[in-house]
Amino acid sequence: MADLAGLVQRLEVAVGRLESMSSSGSGGGPAAGSGAVGVYVEAYDGLISGPLAQYFTLSQKIGGDVLKHAEMMKQAFTSQRQLLATASCSQKPSDPVLNALLAPVSKAIQDVQAFREKNRSSPFFNHLSAVSESVPALGWVAMAPKPGPYVKEMQDAAMFYTNRVLKDYKEKDKTHVEWVNAYVTIWTELQAYIKQHHTTGLSWSKTGPVAAAAGGGAPAPPPPGPPPPPMDLNKSSGGDSEPTNRNALFASINKGSDITKGLKHVSDDQKTHKNPGLRGQTGPSVSGPKPFTPRPTATASPARSLPPVLELDGKKWKVENQEGAQNLVISDTELKQVVYGFKCNNSTLQVKGKINSITLDNCKKMGLVFDDVVGIVEVINCRDVKIQVIGKVPTISINKTDGCHVYLSKDSLSCEIVSAKSSEMNVLVPNKDGEFTEIPVPEQFKTVWDGSKLVTTATEIAG
Repeated sequence: MADLAGLVQRLEVAVGRLESMSSSGSGGGPAAGSGAVGVYVEAYDGLISGPLAQYFTLSQKIGGDVLKHAEMMKQAFTSQRQLLATASCSQKPSDPVLNALLAPVSKAIQDVQAFREKNRSSPFFNHLSAVSESVPALGWVAMAPKPGPYVKEMQDAAMFYTNRVLKDYKEKDKTHVEWVNAYVTIWTELQAYIKQHHTTGLSWSKTGPVAAAAGGGAPAPPPPGPPPPPMDLNKSSGGDSEPTNRNALFASINKGSDITKGLKHVSDDQKTHKNPGLRGQTGPSVSGPKPFTPRPTATASPARSLPPVLELDGKKWKVENQEGAQNLVISDTELKQVVYGFKCNNSTLQVKGKINSITLDNCKKMGLVFDDVVGIVEVINCRDVKIQVIGKVPTISINKTDGCHVYLSKDSLSCEIVSAKSSEMNVLVPNKDGEFTEIPVPEQFKTVWDGSKLVTTATEIAG
C-alpha cells in the first residue's frame, strides 16, 4: 500500500508539471489557478496548423478568389483563437462584454459571406459558396448546450456545393478534390475538438479575473435600488372612507333580488335604439372605451432594385434581376457555355442550342425552356418554377425549392431527377397523343432496418 501511495503521489507531481508547461506555452495568457486552462488553446492550435493550414496551402495553389477567401477564413480562425485564449484564463463575463468579445468572430463570418455575394460571377463560385454556407459554424462559441451538432449542421449545408466542385474537377484537376477533402476535414476535426473540450458550450476558467472586452469593456451597471416597501393589505388608496364603502358594497349585495329596486325605469321614447333621432342630440359624454383608430403607418421605403442583366461573361450567360420579362431568349450558344439565372421573377427564359448546364437560383414564378443540356439543370432556392425540355438532358437537380413542374420530351424520358428539401414537385410525361401525364415526385419516405442496412422507400398518404 505504501508503494501504491508513493506512485500516486509521483503521478500527481508529474501531471502538475505537464499542466504548468502547457499553460505557459499555449499563448493563452497566464494561468488562472488551474493548469488545464491552456490545454484546449493548444489543441486548437493543432487544428489551425493541421487541416486549416492544409486547406490554405491548397487554396494558394488554386489562387484567385479561392485564395482571397482562404485568407479571410484564416483571419476568422485567428479571431476565434484569441477568444479561446481569453476564455482559458478568465471567468465568463456579463452578456454585454461577452457580445463585445464575440464581435471579431462575428465580423469575420460576415466578411466571408459578403465576399461570396460580391463575386457571383467568379469561376470558383462553387468554392466560395461551400465556404460561405459553412462558415457560420464558427459561431459555436455562442451555442449551448450542443455546439458540436451545430457545427455538423453547418458542415452539411456546404455539402451541396462541395459535391459540385468534386463533380466539376474530379476528372480535370485533383488539386480541387484535395481542397474539398481538406476543407471538410476542418469541420470534422472541429467537432471532435468541441466534443473533447467544450461539450456543452465554450469552457471558461473557474478562477482568475472576469473577462473584459478590449479597452476595459463596458462599465458595470449601477447597483439596483432598494426594493419597494411591502404592500399593506389593510390599507387602500381610498383613505379612511374605504371600510365604509366596503361595508356599503356588501350591504347592497346582501339585498338579493331587492338590489334592482333602486334602478330608474327607462320608457320606450327614451331608448336610442328605438328612437334614432336621439342619437344625434348632444348630451353628457358617455363613459367607456373609445373606438380604435389606427395610426397612419409610415410609408415604407421602396426596396432597392438592381438593374436587370442578360449578358455573356466569359463562358457564363448571366440572367439576373429580371422582373416580368416574358421573352428572354439566349440563342447564340456553344457547348462549353453555362447559363446562370439569379433572382428573376415572373419571367420566361428560352435557351436555344446545346450548352453545358443551366442553373436557376432564387427565382420565383420562372419559366425555363431549353433544347439540349449535356451536363445538369439545377434549381436552387426557387418557388413556382416550370421547366420544359425540348431535346435531351441527363440530370435535373431540385434543391430547397417549393413548386417545380418538369415537362419532359420523348427524348429525355431517361433523365434522372434528384431532389432534396423540396416540395410540390411534379414531372409531366408526354403521351402518344401529345398530351402530358402529371406524376408527383414523392416527398415522404419510410426507412426501416432490415437486419443489415437501412432501407428507404417512398410512401403515399392516403387521402
